[in-house]
Amino acid sequence: MTRIESARLVAAQLGVLATLGALPDLPGGPRLDRAPTPVHDVNGELLLWRIGSSCGRGYVDVAAHPRMGAPLVAIAPEAVWEPEMLLGEARSLDVEHDELRFVAYSFPKLAVLFLLDGVEVALRELHTWEQVPEVRADLSEPPGEFERWSFLDEQTPEARHLREERYRQQVEALTHLANVLHVDEPVVRRFDRKIVEQVLKPRVDALELHYSHSFADQSSCLGLVGQETNRWSAAASTQMILDFYRYRYDQERLADELGLGTEEHPVGLPASRDFDVVTALESLTGKSLSAALSTSPSFAEYRSEIRANRPVISFIPGHCRVVAGYTRTSSLLLIGASFAALQVNDPWPPRAGVVTRWENVDTIVCRSTVTAKVTLIP
Repeated sequence: MTRIESARLVAAQLGVLATLGALPDLPGGPRLDRAPTPVHDVNGELLLWRIGSSCGRGYVDVAAHPRMGAPLVAIAPEAVWEPEMLLGEARSLDVEHDELRFVAYSFPKLAVLFLLDGVEVALRELHTWEQVPEVRADLSEPPGEFERWSFLDEQTPEARHLREERYRQQVEALTHLANVLHVDEPVVRRFDRKIVEQVLKPRVDALELHYSHSFADQSSCLGLVGQETNRWSAAASTQMILDFYRYRYDQERLADELGLGTEEHPVGLPASRDFDVVTALESLTGKSLSAALSTSPSFAEYRSEIRANRPVISFIPGHCRVVAGYTRTSSLLLIGASFAALQVNDPWPPRAGVVTRWENVDTIVCRSTVTAKVTLIP
């Protein structure tokens, strides 16, 4: 599909979800054809378009490649996306180049690629501007922290087929939805709720973490913590969980507990040591928290934990975040238009604040989760 057609379908979907209260509105009611920023995979293929709102706050990620798995990738209503400022900072670096390009060096983490005569000169992580290492020669292990890997090339043949088919089905359903709702331009707007309900007969199930089960009069309560180095997302995510349960540990102490080196010489937590987070959560709370690792997480697991008012640590290739909410909209009349997303409190980018995103579960690659609950003493 063309960029404009993709944006039109996503605009229709976002408008419906906002109308039903399944997702928050983007500030400014954005046009999704306004100054889109292309984001490439490290293999050079176009991955997605990031489209910011007119007021400078909030953005939408729209798939440019069918192996993203869905047209709508993510929405970040409160995040700041200032591509020209970032490119200005990149140009100020002492790197000879004739072209700059945004690259998902470890999706969804971004870097700027410096090209000279079409050849890579440097790949610098956003905000820290550190050089991203070359691809590992041994690809038998999952990607680690601050490591470049191809979101497209590292998908298995089975995953590629499933993602492409899911994308095709959603395009078909959303095309019908956009036509019925007369969405002719890529503009996000609310619809008449009665009309949406007639078209979809939807069921909406959504929840965010709260201080207690009195959801009606409380706002989301999971604090956002930025990782202090580009290799400490596990430490930052562990800190968010401990903060939620009112245990106070700084990130340096948690990095020491997890064996992540020092701030001057940080190392990441490899995939083979995800269980170390379970051990740390139990040890640092005197086993007041009981933690568990799941190596085959599902949306149902996230939903169950959030409904029990418990945050979830989510490990994806090369990164770690915390899930603080979910939303799911099913349609009795248009199955392909159903939607499910997770509210992700992301500790990246380092030293530059954090981003809260709603990520489409059809686009996420999750390798494991860590859950924690208060131990009940008889």
